[in-house]
Amino acid sequence: MSTVETMEPESSETVSLHQRILSDISEKILSGAWAPGHRIPFEHELTAQYGCSRMTVNKALSQLAKAGLIERRRRSGSFVRQPQSQAAVLEIHDIRIEVEALGLPYRYERLERLKRRSNGDDRSLLGLSASGAVLALECLHFAGERPFAIEQRLINLSAVPEANDEAFLEIAPGPWLIGRVPWSEAEHRIRAMAADENIADALDIDTGAPCLVVERRTWSAEHPVTHVRFIYPAESHTLVARFTPSQG
Repeated sequence: MSTVETMEPESSETVSLHQRILSDISEKILSGAWAPGHRIPFEHELTAQYGCSRMTVNKALSQLAKAGLIERRRRSGSFVRQPQSQAAVLEIHDIRIEVEALGLPYRYERLERLKRRSNGDDRSLLGLSASGAVLALECLHFAGERPFAIEQRLINLSAVPEANDEAFLEIAPGPWLIGRVPWSEAEHRIRAMAADENIADALDIDTGAPCLVVERRTWSAEHPVTHVRFIYPAESHTLVARFTPSQG
């Protein structure tokens, strides 16, 4: 003879604790007591604080994440969600300004610097017709303690020979180039991608998570200067374009 198991409904006490956790955390976030980037207590800490099951805490945190108040990161815990960043599609902007507009401290870290003879991919990205020396850089930009964007850049050293002597440890390549090479033309390409393992580790997101990729190529007097690829976690970045009707 078979038996059918039935699930008991949640007790009013469980529902009350769930709502209390939601209310307490929401109030701290919306009042500004917990600023963007603040780490929410770990699940086991909230379980002890409220004297409830871990499932009740997990349900409350999941609801807060769905509402866009917090974000849950693998291996790191839950954090008050950063305001979403916006960048103008038709501008060449400094990521530092973009981060500071969010009210967050900016930090930059150079991960890799390599001078080499351009290969086929380099020439295609830069729009070079002949082989020459290029500088390949990989950098990481931070908003507060959180990785904000990965920068992968190629610099055409025949157009910017002074980059040979710059380590790019204290200043990011973007503002350095803007201060030295007047650009006359730029091209933006925007696409989506899934984070591979290396990108996921650098940005502290899940492997396969959606990312926004902004690629830019600039010229100075018809000479290719640089190609850069910025990779952002998709959920935290928006691109904006403002335009007027065509007069044609």
